[in-house]
Amino acid sequence: MLTSVDPDVMRVLGDPLRLKIVTLLASETLCTTHLVEETGAKQTNLSNHMKVLREAGIVETEPCGRYTYYKLKPEVLTGLSEQFAQLAAAARTAAGTKRACP
Repeated sequence: MLTSVDPDVMRVLGDPLRLKIVTLLASETLCTTHLVEETGAKQTNLSNHMKVLREAGIVETEPCGRYTYYKLKPEVLTGLSEQFAQLAAAARTAAGTKRACP
């Protein structure tokens, strides 16, 4: 069944800094300090972006002493990937279909 890609997740990942964060977290679990160092973002700005990513269900937190570590939820990205794969399959099927103009 063809589903549309979740527009909220697309909006969240459409921000360049959040996409960079997700890319970094794909390689390893990082704390806020690491993310500030890697992205060059100010800590308050980064915290706001992390809140958006958490609320979208893309990342989860793991407290460790006085630090908060962040890691990706791979099932969310897998679901997004499957939705795009379905859209690509539909596009291949519909490539020869053209609606006539009135």
